[in-house]
Amino acid sequence: MITISEEASEKIKEMLEQEASPDLFLRVGVKEGGCTGFSYSMGFDDESQEGDETIEAGGMKVVVDANSKKYLYGLIIDWKESAMGGGFTIDNPNATVTCGCGSSFRTAAAAGKPDSDC
Repeated sequence: MITISEEASEKIKEMLEQEASPDLFLRVGVKEGGCTGFSYSMGFDDESQEGDETIEAGGMKVVVDANSKKYLYGLIIDWKESAMGGGFTIDNPNATVTCGCGSSFRTAAAAGKPDSDC
């Protein structure tokens, strides 16, 4: 369902180590909002919810909520270094439109929704 590159996995594991809580896992999802309809959410959690799907990606436990699964199938999370630092990038094959800032997207099913400003 989700692929996490080696670079992104290393960064996420570093961040998990700083949290110093052995029960934390990576939660990835989407929520309505952002410039083009949906925005990504990615953070640490220690509680699973009903309907969550748990997968192994990048050598770690990744949890996706039931509502987000359909938008995240085939998602690739990567880490890119730049002159200004680094950051996570997301390649979503389900996205038909992506915001210029890369943090929101729209799917073909949501194409009729109007855009908002970034």
